[in-house]
Amino acid sequence: MRQYVDLWSPLLHHQLQHPPRIGQKKCDTKNCELPWCFCSSDGTKIPGDLEAKDIPQMMILMPNGAVNDINYSSYKRVFRGRTNPNGCNILGTFFLTHHYGNYQRVESLRHAGHEMAVSSVSGDTGLYKKNYTAWTNEIIGMRKIMELQANVNADEVLGVRAPGLMPGYNVQFDVLTDYGFIWDSSMGIPPLNIPIWPYTLDYAIPHECSSGSCPTKKYPGMWEIPLNSHHIEGYAAGHCPYLDQCVFTYMDKEDIFDWLKEDFLRHYESNRAPYTMAMTSNWFTSKQQRDGLNEFIDWVLKKEDVYFVTATQALLWMTDPVPTSKLKSFEPWQCKAKEDLPPKACNSANSCSLAHKDSDGANTARYLTTCRTCPDIYPWVTNARGKDTEEVDVYQKYQEE
Repeated sequence: MRQYVDLWSPLLHHQLQHPPRIGQKKCDTKNCELPWCFCSSDGTKIPGDLEAKDIPQMMILMPNGAVNDINYSSYKRVFRGRTNPNGCNILGTFFLTHHYGNYQRVESLRHAGHEMAVSSVSGDTGLYKKNYTAWTNEIIGMRKIMELQANVNADEVLGVRAPGLMPGYNVQFDVLTDYGFIWDSSMGIPPLNIPIWPYTLDYAIPHECSSGSCPTKKYPGMWEIPLNSHHIEGYAAGHCPYLDQCVFTYMDKEDIFDWLKEDFLRHYESNRAPYTMAMTSNWFTSKQQRDGLNEFIDWVLKKEDVYFVTATQALLWMTDPVPTSKLKSFEPWQCKAKEDLPPKACNSANSCSLAHKDSDGANTARYLTTCRTCPDIYPWVTNARGKDTEEVDVYQKYQEE
């Protein structure tokens, strides 16, 4: 993951030199050039003016929530033994929350090359209503917990997703800018025939703000990976930014496979905007859904121009778009040497039973699993360190070295 940080350094510098400003205007392509800026009038333009047939269809698997023993085996099954056309393992991006987290499992996923991003400490879906301090404690606090409990370097955590896909107006993006994040993936998009590509927040967003809580300032160089709604013609199973929010109750494995195939082809046969597969572990509670997803992944990987990449890898392609014919030498998508991967997780982790005070003041016990020494008390909002102290967390804003 370290090489991603190095590749992003010039863009972080660009963000520091171009602070947020009041007011948004429609896309101006003459003054918006890669790698610093990307926009189009309706969000459907392909980067680099390439033809759809000449570019890869990027797939971004995006599990959301805490990683633990309940979902870890399902995640391993999705990724195990599957490779992209260049021979490298397929990868995904995990948006972590803290409750019931097993950080030994997080370390195992990192060792396999997957990307870790932040959702929040508590998963508070009302966070969008709250102030700068609340966002800092939830977002930067979760990044700190990842560092302390899973050995994830803070500067490798580049992306964020707001709880409940409810962006926090300008406040959330002020926090992301101040603390050195590169991208966000919090904005859902209503059903469209042609999907939207990721874009930078230099200009007004090119789609309806489904949540009603999108930013109104411009944030130069901050990337947004929107979640295009999943749907098929006739809206059987409905439409959903998270796959597990659609209703597949009466569908068998083949029905779900056919549904995913039709939804995917809307991307693949039009402008090939990244196919974002956001989901919670709820998806894996149904055998039909598990089997349908696995059949779909096997089917789609038979195509020579389909790649399962992390969110950051997708954006690195966007900043330097190359045709499919050149992907085997495209540095950000190359296989990682063993020595370049994070260390393996420990063989025997600590299962920690820790004191925690609930929001109603009740004293309870909470649990986490970690390869590190157990903290004093359960890490939480304002106390990501898990120290038995009345002192609240204070975080340093990002500054270029």
